[in-house]
Amino acid sequence: MGRMRKAQLSFALYLVAFHAAWTVWVLLGYPRLQLLGEHTILYMLINVVVRALVWVLPVFLYLCYVKGVAPGSYLKLRKHWARGLLAAVAFSILNLLFFAAQHGLPHFRAQGITWNSVFSTTLLIGFMEEIPYRGFIFQQLNEWVSFSKAAVLSSLLFVTIHLPGWISLHLFKIHSAIFIFVFGLLMVGLLRLSKSLWAPIVAHSLNDFFSVVLFRI
Repeated sequence: MGRMRKAQLSFALYLVAFHAAWTVWVLLGYPRLQLLGEHTILYMLINVVVRALVWVLPVFLYLCYVKGVAPGSYLKLRKHWARGLLAAVAFSILNLLFFAAQHGLPHFRAQGITWNSVFSTTLLIGFMEEIPYRGFIFQQLNEWVSFSKAAVLSSLLFVTIHLPGWISLHLFKIHSAIFIFVFGLLMVGLLRLSKSLWAPIVAHSLNDFFSVVLFRI
């Protein structure tokens, strides 16, 4: 078997294992986590730890021991961080205006501020989700196929990882899937424009902060 075939097989196994592990957690673990109450610190901590173990840690291990590269450099976390932050701020200003045009003024309420809403589903979500999808999956695909194909494929995979949660909570809607797909494409665009993963990380976190905390969508 050629080197490329081995790399593609390893990558395919990673994708299957990652999606399977997350599906098992969503279907079996998450219902038990909800018994703790979403407003508790313990709920937030478990949520963060599980995401780190399932979404982030395997990427770093894969890059180190399978691909044999330095994770920080491959993921574009070390260079062009200032450009990445500027791109994220510019995107987020436009995004905030888009939210306001759609939903009016922010519907901020103290009840919406919880440990989980601030840390797990907003401030840390960009890091947790951009590391595997734009940092690793997109870039790995882009080594084998064109930029546009890699962007589309990685964004479709980004939609599929949301399906178990949507289905188990009876929240699946076509327009949500389309939004996630387009959002994935935009994050790929930010990565390409800035050459830094910090751009999609920060922009993603702020997007979810606007959605969950400010506008309570």
